[in-house]
Amino acid sequence: MLIYDVLIIGGGVSGVSCAQILGSAAKKTFMEGKSIGIFMHQKASMLQDALFNNAFGIKPGTLGSDLLKQTKEDLTIYSNVTQLEGEKVNKVVRNQDHLFVIETNKDQYLARMVVVAVNSSATFAIEGLMEYVEPHKKSIPAKNRIQLKNIDHFVAEGIYVAGTLAGHRSQLAIAAGSGAAVATDILTLWNDGVETHSHDSIRK
Repeated sequence: MLIYDVLIIGGGVSGVSCAQILGSAAKKTFMEGKSIGIFMHQKASMLQDALFNNAFGIKPGTLGSDLLKQTKEDLTIYSNVTQLEGEKVNKVVRNQDHLFVIETNKDQYLARMVVVAVNSSATFAIEGLMEYVEPHKKSIPAKNRIQLKNIDHFVAEGIYVAGTLAGHRSQLAIAAGSGAAVATDILTLWNDGVETHSHDSIRK
């Protein structure tokens, strides 16, 4: 069975942003052989009904539903990123080999690291992660939102969280930045702790 180096749970803004940064770093020496998987939308995404007029780099009037389609297409340019469609993650546990076993409604996967990037709805019910659930610190209590306990996106060894589930407010720019931050932390870890990121330039 293929062992993913990272499996991202959730194909919304923060999850896709994380996957894009990891995918774009494929040519770095320390990325050789690294595989990234992303479980696309776990449920109806909050983006489905969104209209963007105030998000950096996105043309005013862009529909969230169109953005979802576009970002899925954008991810296809990264050969080291596999999109996993139509599966709901039900369980995340660590086995005796210190790998994460991710069980979905259809299959089972292995990964060395997991990034949880679903929304902050109180319906969150991934077995193995419930011990980290706490009330959302920046949301109105009446909305009954939750987050995963974390320090700068780090939940526990091998587990990261991004987006609103990390305790951020629901803004596209914040969610995208959160996913990118997690990706650069992972890249730095793979680079033996030496700070790194992934930029393209017309000068290169």
